[in-house]
Amino acid sequence: MSDKKLVALTFDDGPTIGITDQVLDVLQENEVVASFFLIGQQITDETRYLVKRAHDMGCSIENHSKTHQSMPKQSQQEIVAEIQYTTDRIKEITGEKPEFFRPPYIDYDQKMYDLIDLVFICGYGCEDWEPTVTVQERIDRVLHDANPGFIVLLHDMHDNINTVEAIKTIIPELKKQGYEFVTVRELFQRSGVKPQKNVIYMGVNEVR
Repeated sequence: MSDKKLVALTFDDGPTIGITDQVLDVLQENEVVASFFLIGQQITDETRYLVKRAHDMGCSIENHSKTHQSMPKQSQQEIVAEIQYTTDRIKEITGEKPEFFRPPYIDYDQKMYDLIDLVFICGYGCEDWEPTVTVQERIDRVLHDANPGFIVLLHDMHDNINTVEAIKTIIPELKKQGYEFVTVRELFQRSGVKPQKNVIYMGVNEVR
């Protein structure tokens, strides 16, 4: 069991030219890693350099479906295809398969647990998909929720510059509080937690 205060920053909905680049710049400047939950149809010839850059920096690349639709409404075949497409695209670029999955809209059911052989995670969000949530509100919400082993749910989606600005404060502040930034994979490994099936993780020691 790690005696460190560990935190996993995660970003959904990329890769996005102009936003993911800036997120990676902030991570690099602060010498920290994160995990990126990619939408398969966002992985194109134009964006693959972002996936490679994140992976080369030590970030983990994970699965967020192909089309970001609510998956409980989909057929078994559609669910399997959504996951397989994104996994294949990620593996093609990084040489590694995803190990974690964040359901679009955090909509999930038993059928998805049965069909998707990845660890389901959620995390603590700050409603950063809403343009009306200010930079300071994003900072305050993440810092308020901070606890050892927690997963931060953010988005590197189109036009989400407020989150880029927010992490410029969030990362140094959490470092000051003694947190070490790790990928979701490292979070579980270093915490000595073997991920379970049929649950969705809010943090390494907290399921929903």
